[in-house]
Amino acid sequence: MTGSPECGSAIRAARRARGLTVRELAQSLRVSAATVSAIENGKTGISVTRLRECAQVLGVTPAQILAGPAPVPAVGPQYPGTENERAPRRDWRSFPPHDLDGVLSAAIDAFVETGYHGSTMRDLAARAGMSVPGIYHHYPDKQALLVASLDLTMSELHWRVNAARNDARTGLQEVRLIVEALALFHTHRQKLAFIGASEMRSLTPANRQRIADSRNQLQHILDAAITRAAREDNIGVEDRRIAGRAIATMCTSLPQWFNAAGPTTPEETARTYADFAISLLTDRRRSAPPFPPWPLGGRM
Repeated sequence: MTGSPECGSAIRAARRARGLTVRELAQSLRVSAATVSAIENGKTGISVTRLRECAQVLGVTPAQILAGPAPVPAVGPQYPGTENERAPRRDWRSFPPHDLDGVLSAAIDAFVETGYHGSTMRDLAARAGMSVPGIYHHYPDKQALLVASLDLTMSELHWRVNAARNDARTGLQEVRLIVEALALFHTHRQKLAFIGASEMRSLTPANRQRIADSRNQLQHILDAAITRAAREDNIGVEDRRIAGRAIATMCTSLPQWFNAAGPTTPEETARTYADFAISLLTDRRRSAPPFPPWPLGGRM
């Protein structure tokens, strides 16, 4: 057996960075949630075999877990592709609250309210109810907190988009489900989406390039779905590249205006956006319908 409070803290940090709950990690490891909680709190050790399994699920190496808190994935966060085959299948339309540590949660609130450059580590410590040295124990600097928030965003976007498109049977349905997934994220996770849209310029060049590459991968997924739809349904989209970027930008602009207390729910908005996207591809002569064909209901 191996393990320590630092090892447990590292597992907790990596789990949160992957957007997993204690229960989801426990299901992947085939143990109880209480066992994972005990490991993370340093109350029980972890076998070498289970350490390797845990590292595989979390996208880090065993050495990084043993090194201490907040491990960095070996080759960056594992955004693209399918979910780890050991991980439980999740509902891409469901948005339970994130299980974030107090420092990252405080940083996200601060970056939304005052911006990255307007926030100091002292401000974040006050918001989190910690000392400044206490924050530095978990995150080396403010840039690491911005990277953590954007990695959380991209990891979640990738698994949701891939899960949504896996439900599609046709190209047009794939486009519709991808747009729905994007719109749902940008309304349910409005703070994270706002930071992603406004603070890319605050990243270091290396981090900016990595996050931009991840965004491009998502754009390529949408573009490929549009190409598939055009091929299957003989849709004459004159410029698929422009269409794909128009649809993506439509979704990423949602945090700028969407009001959670407003007249429509995230689900209603996502369905309407999906209708707009399909209208853009299938009928270039008529504007998209102003309302979806089903009753809106919800908040008026």
